[in-house]
Amino acid sequence: MQKHLSADIYGLVQGVGFRYATYSWAQKYAIVGSVKNCTNGSVHLEAQGEALQLEHFIKIIQNGPNKFAHVKQMQLQEQPLSNFSEFLML
Repeated sequence: MQKHLSADIYGLVQGVGFRYATYSWAQKYAIVGSVKNCTNGSVHLEAQGEALQLEHFIKIIQNGPNKFAHVKQMQLQEQPLSNFSEFLML
């Protein structure tokens, strides 16, 4: 079953390769959507995929997708399915 989650992610998440690492993990788990830096220093994530794959992906993101990133807080919300066709770094 497909699910779509949006997340606002806070912590050391800009300038540390967070978006690129998230993109790489999205490719591995067949997740579509987008990731972008926000002006307040957070990162916004839209992620859609099979529920189990999405669960694994979100756990990796919550732990910091690479050794440089540090996630202090993640606000997740389930969203209606969208027509994403790929995963984009915005």
